[in-house]
Amino acid sequence: MGDTTIKISESIRDRLRTLAEERGMSTRAYVERVVAAMPTEVERAERTARAMAYVRTHLREDLSEDDVRNAQEWRAAIARRQTGSRR
Repeated sequence: MGDTTIKISESIRDRLRTLAEERGMSTRAYVERVVAAMPTEVERAERTARAMAYVRTHLREDLSEDDVRNAQEWRAAIARRQTGSRR
């Protein structure tokens, strides 16, 4: 296992240490766990493609790209805490 040094602010270093300690882990183990669990853009795209194929096969054959885009916009509005009607 190789060592890598990264430069981060003291406040982030302290936060990492606290988060790791709360979980009974070393900072190194915590960072490794968090980074290993985070999907890359390629992995996210693959997951999305598999999910879309499943939905089209088992739930809604006529699901369109417009439907997907509208759902993504609706979800983003919710995440921004904007209220509105469901499309």
